[in-house]
Amino acid sequence: MNVSVHTLPEHDDLRRQVARFIASEVEPHALEWDEAGFTPREVLRKMGALGWLGLMFSPDHGGAGADMMTNVVFQEALSRSSSGGFVITVLVHTDMASPHLAHAGNAEQKARWLPKVVTGELITAVAVTEPDAGSDVAAIRTHARRDGESWVINGTKMFITNGVHADLVFVAARTDANAKGSRGLSIFAVEKGTPGFSVGRALKKSGWLASDTAELVFDNCRVPSAHLIGEENAGFYAIMRNFQTERIALGSMAVGHCLTALDLAYRYVYERKAFGAPLWDKQTVRQQLSMLAAKTEAARQLLYHCAWLVDQEHDAVREVSMLKALTGELVNQVTYTCQQFHGGMGYMRESAIERLVRDARVLAIGGGATEVMLEEVAKRWQPA
Repeated sequence: MNVSVHTLPEHDDLRRQVARFIASEVEPHALEWDEAGFTPREVLRKMGALGWLGLMFSPDHGGAGADMMTNVVFQEALSRSSSGGFVITVLVHTDMASPHLAHAGNAEQKARWLPKVVTGELITAVAVTEPDAGSDVAAIRTHARRDGESWVINGTKMFITNGVHADLVFVAARTDANAKGSRGLSIFAVEKGTPGFSVGRALKKSGWLASDTAELVFDNCRVPSAHLIGEENAGFYAIMRNFQTERIALGSMAVGHCLTALDLAYRYVYERKAFGAPLWDKQTVRQQLSMLAAKTEAARQLLYHCAWLVDQEHDAVREVSMLKALTGELVNQVTYTCQQFHGGMGYMRESAIERLVRDARVLAIGGGATEVMLEEVAKRWQPA
């Protein structure tokens, strides 16, 4: 089934609303937030007030009860911002961390935290990755042991987006020391300020500068038994489920960045003159941008097809892995070429395309590197 990206009138309304918000609340401050190293939480609270931080969550807890198609419309519209650091700050909160609570939390946990997540009063992070364990979840070493009515967590997490300023972190830890591989993992909710939980260091990155990223340390961190999210030793399945949501979000981010980079380049080459004529008059410029626009439109169709598959409750691991691999590479090709056509100005920090180039690079790495995604596709190869 072909799913047009021109979905429903209410989706177009949402795109316009998000575009206005980005133009007034984000783009004027993008360079400032890069230099500060994080996105102000007040911006997220403004988004919460607009109802954008819980689109797919139950109305019982303040969410909108929307489907994945609507969520992807929002993700893509948000990703038209030139600040990837801002975008990932939001998407980690909405689509990578808090879904652990929405999907597996019990009634008491949801009532306690989810309304504040939806308003932006609580900002979330998810801590799965470790120095020696990324997509290879089975290699997680952080462990938790029972001690009376508590769990005691020990270990280190790495590359945690929102990790410096998050109020609530969902932590993957091994709870069965005898279980092999991916078995014996559980998810815990750890609140900021919990004794034994600390930010080891804020990490300095090549891109996503407006996103705070941390190494997190758990040193005999004691959390109540009531902070176990979902079933004990069932964390692997929660992580795998959430990987699909995360990878669709990153695909949306890549497509949104491609569209913005192409818009910036088209405007620039129409205005910039070289050797007495606009750059647009050069055939190689026109044709390269046109081909990248075609590839972006094709990737966009796959993005919305993945959203449709999720809404129809189909197994979409193969298609989502294709999406992540394709868009992670494409966004780097698009932004790099668009920067090239900006010439020297494209290398200046004041230029939006320069920021997009830096921020796009990680989309082929984070959330499952291209090579990992291609292996997931190969495992599920279906001959025509």
